[in-house]
Amino acid sequence: MLIKRKSIEQAESSRRPARKPKFAPVTLSEQDGVRYLHFGTEWVQGAMRIRKPDWPELEYAQQMMAWMLFIDAPQAVAQLGLGAATLTKFCYRQFPEASVTAVELNESVIGICASMFKLPAEDERLRVLQMDALDFVEDPANHGAFDVLQCDLYDATARGPVLDTPEFYQACAQCLAPQGIMTVNLFGDHPSFAKNIKAMKFAFAHVICLPEVHDGNVVALCFNTRPAIDKDALNARAAQIVAATKLPAKSWVKGILAAD
Repeated sequence: MLIKRKSIEQAESSRRPARKPKFAPVTLSEQDGVRYLHFGTEWVQGAMRIRKPDWPELEYAQQMMAWMLFIDAPQAVAQLGLGAATLTKFCYRQFPEASVTAVELNESVIGICASMFKLPAEDERLRVLQMDALDFVEDPANHGAFDVLQCDLYDATARGPVLDTPEFYQACAQCLAPQGIMTVNLFGDHPSFAKNIKAMKFAFAHVICLPEVHDGNVVALCFNTRPAIDKDALNARAAQIVAATKLPAKSWVKGILAAD
């Protein structure tokens, strides 16, 4: 996540073996009933309204659910980059028939999500894997296994996704079912944006970007199979989503129609 907010509390992350990556400290801040996750900087990596812990508080996180316009009953969802566990929690609660897998390299993030962001304990539907997202998508065991991938991979510098090559996105596409969709959080006002879009278009049949929100966040929808863009059908589905979840799905339809 790329909006800025000053961190007011710092908690050093656990020391890791030298052979493993070094991470910035996980830090927190709170304002107006919202708790924010940072990686030692003012950049916000996730947020939770304390009284509504399962609600996607930030608009970009809501847009990451825009795949719901095309898939109404996913059986398997994967989250690459846990952040504040926003999307993992929402999918786990909203789709009781689906398995939800979260992939996060930094074990301190997993711990803080459990203790401060209401991440549920693992069960038969929820897995939280401490591993590199690249290793996850390159694992043949995951190929064709997911209806949805949600990708939000930023480090403390927030200078663009940490995984952004054509090969990475190609591996993501291989993890999806034929009608699968991937949503990706990008930073529109940064050189990384054009690089990522080019890589996505290499790997996927179709890519649509929603309108920019916050301080530059742009959510891209990547389709393994080019979808039929039917205005009436999308508006009808959006109305269902609004009624069931209160997510602003009608604005997603406007963005898709304007971009496609």
